Amino acid sequence: MATSMPCEYCCYFMYDEETEEYVCDVNMDEDDYGRLMSEHFKTCPFFKDGDEYKVVRHQM
Repeated sequence: MATSMPCEYCCYFMYDEETEEYVCDVNMDEDDYGRLMSEHFKTCPFFKDGDEYKVVRHQM
């Protein structure tokens, strides 16, 4: 799956202390996962910007 937005900027990209690696922590079921793996997306359909200050910078 090719994405134009890197996972590092997604709010669902979390560090898992048990496996000691970063993982996607989006809550999806088997159907969502199957669709994500079988279809070709230009961007991740679950991507949500993790930049909490984006709105504040826009207001300045």
